[in-house]
Amino acid sequence: MGVAVVGAGVISAEYLRTLSTFPDIRLVAVADIAPERAAAAARTHGIPLAGDVPTVLDEPDVELVVNLTVPAAHARVAAAALRAGKHVYGEKPLTPAPAEAEKLVAEASERGLLLGGAPDTFLGAGLQSAIRAVRAGHIGRPVAATTAVQSLGPESWHPDPAFFYQPGAGPLFDLGPYYLTALVALFGGVARVASTAARAREHREVGSGPKAGQFFPVDVPTHVSALLDFASGANANSTFSFDSSHPRIRFEITGTEGTLAVPDPNTFRGPLRLRANGSDEWRELPVRGRTDGRGLGVVDMARAIRARERDGSARTRDKSAPDGGLSTHRASGALAFHVLQTMTAITQSAAVGAFVPLPAQLVPPAPLPEDWDPTEATLSGS
Repeated sequence: MGVAVVGAGVISAEYLRTLSTFPDIRLVAVADIAPERAAAAARTHGIPLAGDVPTVLDEPDVELVVNLTVPAAHARVAAAALRAGKHVYGEKPLTPAPAEAEKLVAEASERGLLLGGAPDTFLGAGLQSAIRAVRAGHIGRPVAATTAVQSLGPESWHPDPAFFYQPGAGPLFDLGPYYLTALVALFGGVARVASTAARAREHREVGSGPKAGQFFPVDVPTHVSALLDFASGANANSTFSFDSSHPRIRFEITGTEGTLAVPDPNTFRGPLRLRANGSDEWRELPVRGRTDGRGLGVVDMARAIRARERDGSARTRDKSAPDGGLSTHRASGALAFHVLQTMTAITQSAAVGAFVPLPAQLVPPAPLPEDWDPTEATLSGS
C-alpha cells in the first residue's frame, strides 16, 4: 500500500525507519512545511517524492496518509487527506478538540475511508501479552488499575518543546493517550471521570539545541490526577505530570486473584509480572508479539483496507476476535476519538470539580494473534 508521511519532525524518524521494514507498506512521499526537512527525510529513507502537502496529496500512488504534524494541524491535514480520497492514520491526539475529531470520523465514514490514530504501542508484545493475561483470568476479575507517569517535562531534551505546553498537549494530551488507550484496551470504554489539575510555572526554558536558553509560555495544566470509572465496572486512578523531580512510570492492574505489573505503555516490550494473592514474590509472565516500533497500527490498518476491498464491505473478518466475528483495524479512529473524549472530560472535570460522564461507550479492540507478523507480506496480489 502506498503511504505518505506528512510531518518530518522528530517522531517521523521512528515511523519512517519502522515502516520501511514492512513489505506491505511502500513509502511513496514525505511532506513538511519546511521543504528541506521533507527532502532530507526522503533522501535518508529512499522515498521518491518530497514536497508540500498539496503536492503529496495529488500523488495517485498515495493511498494512506500518516499524519505526524503538530496537534494544532492534525484536523486540517487529516481533512485535506480525506477530501483527496486518502485513508488517514494520525499521531495522537486525533485532534485537540472532540468536535473536530467527530467531524473527521463522520467525514471518513461518509467517504468510505478508514481513519486511524496513535498510539499503537498497545499492539506491541508487552501490552498485548498483558491483555491476553487478563482475558485468560490470571488475576481473576479485573477490579482496578493504578497508573502514573511523572517527570520534569521534555524541555531538557527536545530542541523545540513549546508545543508540548500548548492546547492539545501537556502531560495529559501528550502522555495520556498511551495510558488511556492501554486501559481502554484492557477494560473497555470509560463511563465517567473526575480530576484535579495544576500548573506549576507560567514559563519554561528550552534546555537543548539552537533555542537553548529561550523561554516559552505554559498554556496548559502540567500536573493532572484523574479517577476513571469504566462501563465494565473496573476503575483506575492515573497521574500525568511534567512537574516531578522524581521520574516515575507505574502501571498496575489489580484483580480478585492477583496484581499484574504492566510494562511502560509508551513502549512495545515487556517485562510483564504477576503477583498472585498470598504470594510474596513477583513472577514474570511470557511476553509474545511484536516489538518493531511505531507503525504497527499502520500495517494493521493497511491490511484491513485491503481485506475490505476484497470483501466489498466496510467490515472485515477477524478470526482473532473473541467470538470470531467482524472487526475493523485495531488502532481505529473510534478508539482514538474515545480516548480524546476521555481526556477532554478529565480537563472539564478539573474545571468544574465534579464527575463528567462520557457520551458513548466503546468495545475494546480484539487482541492480535500471537503469531501476527508485520514483516510477512500479505497484501501482494490483492
